[in-house]
Amino acid sequence: MNSCRSLRAGQLVAALAVLAIGGCAVGPNFSRPAAPQVSGYTAAALSDTTSSPAGPASEAQRFASGRDISADWWTLFHSAPLNELIAQSLVTNPDLKAAQAALSVARENVLAQRGVFYPSVAASFSASRQRQAGTIAPTPSSNAFQYNLFTPQVSVSYVPDVFGLNRRTVESLQAQADEVRFQMIATYTTLTSNVVVTAIQVGSVRAQIESTRELIELNSHMLEIVKYQSDKGYASGLDLAAQDAQLAQVAATLPPLLKQEAQLQDLLAVLAGRFPSQAPAENFALTDLQLPQELPVSLPSELVAQRPDVLQAEANMHDASAKIGIAIANRLPNIELTANAGSTALAINQLFTSGTGFWGIGAAATAPIFQGGTLLHQQRAAQAAYVQAAQQYRSTVLTAFQNVADTLAALQQDADALKAAATAAAAAKVTLDLAQRQQQVGYAGYLALLNAEQAYQQARINLVEAQASRFADTAALFQALGGGWWHRADLTTDKHGN
Repeated sequence: MNSCRSLRAGQLVAALAVLAIGGCAVGPNFSRPAAPQVSGYTAAALSDTTSSPAGPASEAQRFASGRDISADWWTLFHSAPLNELIAQSLVTNPDLKAAQAALSVARENVLAQRGVFYPSVAASFSASRQRQAGTIAPTPSSNAFQYNLFTPQVSVSYVPDVFGLNRRTVESLQAQADEVRFQMIATYTTLTSNVVVTAIQVGSVRAQIESTRELIELNSHMLEIVKYQSDKGYASGLDLAAQDAQLAQVAATLPPLLKQEAQLQDLLAVLAGRFPSQAPAENFALTDLQLPQELPVSLPSELVAQRPDVLQAEANMHDASAKIGIAIANRLPNIELTANAGSTALAINQLFTSGTGFWGIGAAATAPIFQGGTLLHQQRAAQAAYVQAAQQYRSTVLTAFQNVADTLAALQQDADALKAAATAAAAAKVTLDLAQRQQQVGYAGYLALLNAEQAYQQARINLVEAQASRFADTAALFQALGGGWWHRADLTTDKHGN
């Protein structure tokens, strides 16, 4: 009789296990959004940029449509100090290390949740000494009122994933891990881009400082000339005061530039994971950089698979989709299978002997009947969250395309702006030289000289800024297209096979 009951219980457990294996996962199955059906980033076709007179960033650039981006795109600037600083930053930057640690946390959470797919097995052992009241029947068969009791046992429990609650939960956590992974990759691409742009800004500010110091020296020399002329009666006191004021105005522009240089050096130190007092010793100058002449431009259909922010938004959609299934499964019955076996004896040496063993097997099902509408509204909230995530994804894609389009337009305009700035600087220098000679021999008024000095100063600064803009926008294009992270094995390999 007992064997028949055991057989029936085993058949029940087997049937429930088969049901769990063949069960379905409720809720929508996520599918990746299709790539946007657009053929280009800008309304007008891209054209090669123009070249400028000799100087930093003066080369013409060509857009190579469909060309892939290299993982170490910053090496195209041919700056050994820049390459070394980026290599150091990738090893020591605390933001990147924190993002990598966050990814480890997310991956371990996924692996931990996968444990629900397996039975839970626990072992226990209890030992007690007790005395029964004499007015009730004693528990042991020996009719002893005072005895020891030793009980080792093993318990097994298993929750069959009949409606896919466990699968959807793991799916949700995996999507969250993907979000964290692409956030880490975004931190990587932002770090490399920030180091490049900051180094370019350092070179730009140093060039402006050099130009300003030259202008201070020039104006100081002119002030000496005007003083001499004033002493001889060839120049008035008004001319002397005007030149003195001009020198003071130029000198006043130097401290802000020195302040900006110090702040940029501090930023470079922090990006490299150092304290400001440990700022890198690398000396960055625009003249030491080479402008990449061939710029890869990924196809629009490939951009959504390259930009980490777009991939992060896609993972957020996946997470929201899985949570719909979780909300639906929470409204359905839940089944739990349990079993235990062990031995109970009055002495340790009697354990596992004949007649001391016991076992049990069972199944339980629970289902929500009335929750005041809580589970229904949680499902509706999950569905609304998916709509929200889908619209956020579309917004991220549109912003990504805007970033690329803006950068391409900037690069095309940067070339023309640099050419115009170089022409203006050359013309301003000629004008200043002529004004100096004419003023010295008395053919030109002092107001003309002051105007020429001011124009030349502004032209020099505009030229340096135009050169820096072209370098910086070139770096921005590589970041806007994704930064080439997919060619780095340490960013594409998942150690846990997720």
